Order: sequence, then structure tokens, then C-alpha cells
Amino acid sequence: MDSNEFRHWSVKAAEWGVDYRSGLRDRPVRPDVEPGSILAALAASPPEEAEPMEDIFADFEATIVPGMTNWQHPRFFAYFPANSAPVSVVAEHLVSSIAAQCMLWQTSPAATELETRMVDWMRQALGLPDGFTGVIQDSASQATLAAVLTMRERALAWQGNKAGLAGQPRLRIYSSDQVHTSIDRAIWVSGIGEDNLVRIPTAGSNRAMVTEALERAVAEDRAAGFLPAGIVASVGGTGVGGTDEIAAVARIAERENLYLHVDAAWAGSAMICPEFRHYWEGVGSADSIVFNPHKWLGAKFDCSIHLIRDPDSLVRTLAIRPDFLKTHGRDGIINYSEWSVPLGRRFRALKLWFLLRAHGLEGLRAMIRNHVSWSRRLAEKLGNEPDFEITSAPMLSLFSFRHVPTGLVDVDGHNLDLVERINRDGRIYLTQTRLDGRAVIRFQVGQFESTEADVDRAFDVIAELARS
Repeated sequence: MDSNEFRHWSVKAAEWGVDYRSGLRDRPVRPDVEPGSILAALAASPPEEAEPMEDIFADFEATIVPGMTNWQHPRFFAYFPANSAPVSVVAEHLVSSIAAQCMLWQTSPAATELETRMVDWMRQALGLPDGFTGVIQDSASQATLAAVLTMRERALAWQGNKAGLAGQPRLRIYSSDQVHTSIDRAIWVSGIGEDNLVRIPTAGSNRAMVTEALERAVAEDRAAGFLPAGIVASVGGTGVGGTDEIAAVARIAERENLYLHVDAAWAGSAMICPEFRHYWEGVGSADSIVFNPHKWLGAKFDCSIHLIRDPDSLVRTLAIRPDFLKTHGRDGIINYSEWSVPLGRRFRALKLWFLLRAHGLEGLRAMIRNHVSWSRRLAEKLGNEPDFEITSAPMLSLFSFRHVPTGLVDVDGHNLDLVERINRDGRIYLTQTRLDGRAVIRFQVGQFESTEADVDRAFDVIAELARS
């Protein structure tokens, strides 16, 4: 591909993207395709000779696009948002064109220093104290793994990486059952082991860890010869928004000398609005926090902010410095590959810089406030219907519900079938979870371009298909 062809296809791809986004409301949110149908349409073997770009692009439109779930659809109410504001897409075009590997300061000084500034912009936006610094990880899973590894190393006096875990005390990590499964995976990968993740019972409308039970578990583990290492607290859990009392948990962590990591992957973005910060009161005492601008703020995936009070502990856990990675003759620089598990790093800070400047914090706050308001209104409207039940009150813009028609025996089966019928219908997209042993349907508003009319339409679709 020469420069003229590169220009032509770059322009065509950008224009296609604009047209695609403009027409999303006319597409189903989730494709109605059978498993294996797309695979069958793809050539079984790679081509021996080059093929024309016209043919490749045509096949992309005919085969790939109809099989995609449209995550940027304004009626995507499933999971949590994975937003991609248009200005963030523009920045990603530039990142792809530059195609830098940003593992060290010297491999792209501007990428490193912009990342430093963007993390601090986000610290200020969230109202966190000056003591926090941080790094942009690819996802909350990676940030949580880094936090768990740091818990492990700190508890083992920095001997885990060097001597291995054999012969070391058995560590214990504590969390509620409302945390994301990325915590389980971090426990596996870190070598701590699933049996050493202690689940603390929850209570109250926020489904918060019972702090008395947490204290009791730590004391019992110490008496049994275990070594408590850390706590993973939740703000906005995956299922129904479970949120721990961070201030109370932080006091226990400090008293017991435990590392406290706060997972606010989705809900953390809402903390740019001061009126929502009561959900994580006391967070300034945490050792680390993760939240994802690529969820609710509009930064294109991947962009996860990992905020840390003591970066030296993180670097001591993760940094490897062979001679070929050293920057000679320079002092006071940051190599962010030493703050992350992967060595290779993308230029993630640019899209955040574009996004924050193009929308401003007030623009982003208005979007989040709208989403919260619209979700609460929908929950109230469904709750007023005689055949619907709100099973968990809105946590920010997330709530759950069930359809409970009179006389129906298999309510769980009916609601699981309802979710599938809604998603096959294609006008909106929802997901399910289990709450207190019952199947419930999750609803969250978070897509960057959702409108009040989109949420109103969700009510119509839910009611129509539930009663059909």
C-alpha cells in the first residue's frame, strides 16, 4: 500500500465509521446470528496472493459487521458501558498512525509525560488528595492483578518474587461476594490460590461487607497461622452495584496493616460529580484505586486509571531492569512499564487528553447525571407496574428487576427467557444475574450517546415482550 492508497483507505475507513455511528439506532443492538455461521463464511485457508482492498473492505461490510454486537448503540443497556466518544476515536486514529511502543520514557517521552499529567488530571477530577499518583493500565483486571501482587510482596517482605511461594506462610485476601471476577483471576495468577480468597458476607441495601465479620475473619486467620495480606473493596459491584463502606474498611486495613485496594471500575467515573462521592467516603485512605474511563467517561477501550498512594511498593513488585531497558544519563524519569505487568504499552493517554479537553468535566458530569436520573425514573416506572418487581434499588444508573405475573410458577425461567427474547428482538440489550438465589434482570444506563427517549423506549420494549 503506497501513500496515495493509504490516504484513500484511511479516509474511507474514517467516513465509514462516521456513517456507522450515525446509523446505529437503525441496527439491532445484538446480532441475530447462529453460532458458526460467520466462521463458515470465512475462507478456510490464508490467501497465497495479495487481494484487492476493495474486496477485503466489501467482505468486512458483508460478513463481519452484521455479526457484531453494537456496543456504541444508544440502547445498549447490558453489562457496563464500553464507551467510545467520537473525539476519543479521532485520537485513536492518531495513536494508530504513530504506532509507538510506549514502554519507556525514552521510547516516547511525550507519551510518558502526557500519561503523568492525565493521571493527575483524573485525580483532581475525582477529588482525591495530592498523595495519589498512578498509571494508565489496559483494564481493571490488570490493575487489580498488580495490586494483589503488591499485597503479596509486601506481606512476604518482598520475598515472593525472589524465593517463590513454597515454604512461605499462606496468605489471605478478603473481599465480599459482590466483587468482579477479575479479583478471583488475580488471586489465581498471583499464586495465592482461590481457597485463600475469604468472602465476607454482605448486608444492607448497598450489599456492603459486614465489617464485624471482616474483623472476625482476620483475627481467626491470624490465630490459625495464616498471614492476612490485603482487602479488595468494591464500589459499584458487577451484579447489582454492591458498595462497601470504604471508611470503615480502611480503618480495619490500617489497624491490621493490610493493603487496601478499591475496585471502582465502573462507578468510579461518577465521582467526578461531588454529590456522588459519599459512595466511596474514606477512599483517600486506600492504598490503590482502579476505575475505567473507558466505561462511563467515553475514552475508547482500553483506558484504566490505577491510582496509587505508594508507587515505590508497586515498582518494587513489578520492575525488572535489564541493561537494554535502562535510560542512561537521565535522572528523575518514569518508565511506566515498571508500573505494569506487560512490558509493551500503548499510547493510552492521548485519547483521554482529547476527551477531557473536548467535553470538559462539566460536559461529562452532565452526561452522568442524566444517566443516573433516567435510570432512577425507569426503576420507579417499572416498580409502579403491578407485574414488575424492583429487586435492587438503583446504584447510580444500575438497578435490577423481575417480571412476576400473577400465578406463574417458574418465575426464574420466565425472566431468563424474557432476557433472551428481548435481546433477540434487538431494540435494546440487557443482561441477567442472580440475586439472593433468584434470577433477575440488570439494567444500566451508560452509553455515551443515550437519550431520555432511548430509556423510555426500553420501558416500552420490556413491558411489551414481558406481557406478549
